[in-house]
Amino acid sequence: MKILITGTSQGIGKAIAEYFLEKDNEVIGIDRQDKSIEHKNYTHFKCDVRDYDNLPDIKNVNVLINNAGTQNEDDIDINLKALIHITEKYGVQDNIRSILNIGSASAHTGAEFPEYCASKGGILAYTKNVAMRIAKYGATCNSLDPGGVLTPLNDCVINDPVLWQQIMDETPLKRWASTREIAEWAYFLTMTNRFCTGQNILVDGGEAINYNFVWKD
Repeated sequence: MKILITGTSQGIGKAIAEYFLEKDNEVIGIDRQDKSIEHKNYTHFKCDVRDYDNLPDIKNVNVLINNAGTQNEDDIDINLKALIHITEKYGVQDNIRSILNIGSASAHTGAEFPEYCASKGGILAYTKNVAMRIAKYGATCNSLDPGGVLTPLNDCVINDPVLWQQIMDETPLKRWASTREIAEWAYFLTMTNRFCTGQNILVDGGEAINYNFVWKD
């Protein structure tokens, strides 16, 4: 399979790329940072996903995983508008098997920075739109919406004992996901799954169901 993944230099995107390479797929990465994966079946294009005029010419993509994203840096342009452009350019075509958009639990709860939540919320609706349009190819489109994940982006709270305890108090499973776990979800939704489509899959350790009910003893 030819797998195209955006944002492969670190974190979730890198873990997803490495997992698909383990499964003997051809993986192509687009990232504005330098290549961080060395593998015979990996091709890296150093490019900003917003640089529409200079995106690489890649044909016959079988699986597209829109992972590239940011927080408090032109969130709507990067997380949503560029994701739409990438999908329309590479994903909506008759060789596609599956499209997966990496969203966020914040799209479901609104519990984060305003533009970040808005950008990820837009992904939820766009996922359903794409699912309808690629169904004629027998292809699926879903979003995978993680809660807390152990990535360098989150080190500022992971390494703060007070903030980390507060976060764990809100997370029933008392831990965050590893990038490997998210990669396994990504593989399942794009390669194993053939029938679930147009869905927004929330993977947050139960944080969204923590209702914090308070009552007198």
